[in-house]
Amino acid sequence: MKQSIFTIKSNQHLTDTVLKMVLAGDTSAITSCGQFVNIKLKGFFLRRPISVCDYDEKTLTILYKTVGKGTQYMSTLPAGTQLDILTGLGNGYDTTKSGQTPLLIGGGVGVPPMFRLAKDLIQQDKTPTVILGFNTKEEAFYVEEFRALGVPVHVATADGSMGTKGFVTDVVKTLSDYTYFYTCGPEPMLKALCDVTTTSGQLSFEERMGCGFGACMGCSCETKYGTKRICKDGPVLEKEEIKW
Repeated sequence: MKQSIFTIKSNQHLTDTVLKMVLAGDTSAITSCGQFVNIKLKGFFLRRPISVCDYDEKTLTILYKTVGKGTQYMSTLPAGTQLDILTGLGNGYDTTKSGQTPLLIGGGVGVPPMFRLAKDLIQQDKTPTVILGFNTKEEAFYVEEFRALGVPVHVATADGSMGTKGFVTDVVKTLSDYTYFYTCGPEPMLKALCDVTTTSGQLSFEERMGCGFGACMGCSCETKYGTKRICKDGPVLEKEEIKW
C-alpha cells in the first residue's frame, strides 16, 4: 500500500451514470490487475474504494458509477484537481491459473478490472473471451475498448437491447471450450456463475469498506477456510473457497 497525491487529467462521462477518470501519479504500488484504490474526498469521512481499470508507470484509469453522494461529488471534479489516494490495495487475479482460453466476465461496475486483466492475459499469449453484462444498451460502456484488444466480446443485456437478451450466465451456457474464468460484479451474478461454470475460477467481490487495508475488520466474510477480509485477503477469492 502506498499513499500518494494524484492529479486528475480528465473526468468524463461514458454513460449518464458511469464516468472515466484518468489520473497522473505514482502507480508503483499497483502490482496486479484486480487490485483497487481508496480515494479521499473533501468533506467525506470514509475513502471511496474503486477498482483499477488500467494503469501504466505514470497514470491510473478508473471507471466509476455515481451511486451516492461521494461518487456524485467525484463526478464534478475538474482536471487539475489533486486527490489523496491509497494504491496497491487488495490481492488481484492470479493469471498463472488461466489456461490458454479463459473467460472474463464483468457485470456493470464489475467491467473495469476485466480490461486490464484482458491486456495482461494477451501479453502472456493467452486468448481470453470477454462477456460483459448490462441492464440496457444505454448503460453499456467500454465494449469497443475491449474489441480493440482483438479478443472475442459477447454482450448481454437484461432487456435484449444489445447483444444476447438475458444475463451473462446465458452466454456462458453457450460456451464450452474455456479453461478457467475470472469475474467481477454483483454478488447474485457471482453466485449464478459458480452454478453454471464448468471450471474453477476467481471472483472479485464488492463490499462496503471502512479502512480498505485490513485494520477495521468491517468487510470480513466467512469462507470454507475461515474468516477473510475482502479488502486485504480479497477482493479476489477462488470459487472453491466461497460459502454461499
